[in-house]
Amino acid sequence: MAVFSKILTMLRGNLREIGQSVVDQNASSIYEQEIVEAKAHVARAKQNLTAVMAKEMQAAREIESLQAELARYEELALQAMQKNELVLAEEVAGKLAHLEIAITEQNASRNEFAENINKLKDMIRNAETSLREHVRQLAMAKTTESVYQATATISQTMGASGSKLMSAKESLERIKQRHQDMADQMHAADVLENELGGKALDQKLAAAGIGQVPDQKALVLARLQAKFSARQVAMMKPATSDGQ
Repeated sequence: MAVFSKILTMLRGNLREIGQSVVDQNASSIYEQEIVEAKAHVARAKQNLTAVMAKEMQAAREIESLQAELARYEELALQAMQKNELVLAEEVAGKLAHLEIAITEQNASRNEFAENINKLKDMIRNAETSLREHVRQLAMAKTTESVYQATATISQTMGASGSKLMSAKESLERIKQRHQDMADQMHAADVLENELGGKALDQKLAAAGIGQVPDQKALVLARLQAKFSARQVAMMKPATSDGQ
């Protein structure tokens, strides 16, 4: 019997550990859901607040109506007294007493509504402030968790797959070397073409000034310069008189 009890205790411990592990692994999701539910509670509180505010408005309108009725009956009571209708005036006074009691009760209700409204507004403001802080904390927690996960992944990659990273680096070096080899081969081909190919002869003829295509632009510019110089010289000669 003692063994069976210990087995049950062990199973409860294992279940507790499993449950705690599940909670820890999903802490962000649970926290976010709690915030969502808190927002829903605040929204319902606002709806309840509007209902209480409506009750206060109704009480205020009822007070205004009773006060107007009170003023009317006071005037009627005065008129009855002026006409010496004392019995009627006494009856009106009873009506006025009931109206005053109703007004007092409505004022008490309105004051209670107003007090509850102020309390609810304070509670909602505090709740919304707290919610904004929790939302900010949740965003920070998610960012931190992402950083930790990325760091763990990098650490695992560097530790368990260091050879893969080294292999990737070697592959990159081989690609760079192949590109360099291709560039060197192209440069060598150009050098060989300049020394032995058709370009070599063209370069020798050009060095001797043979076979070069004249620079037409330079020729035209030289011709214009010569004409301009001749004109300048002609303008500098003194003009001769007609008799000489």
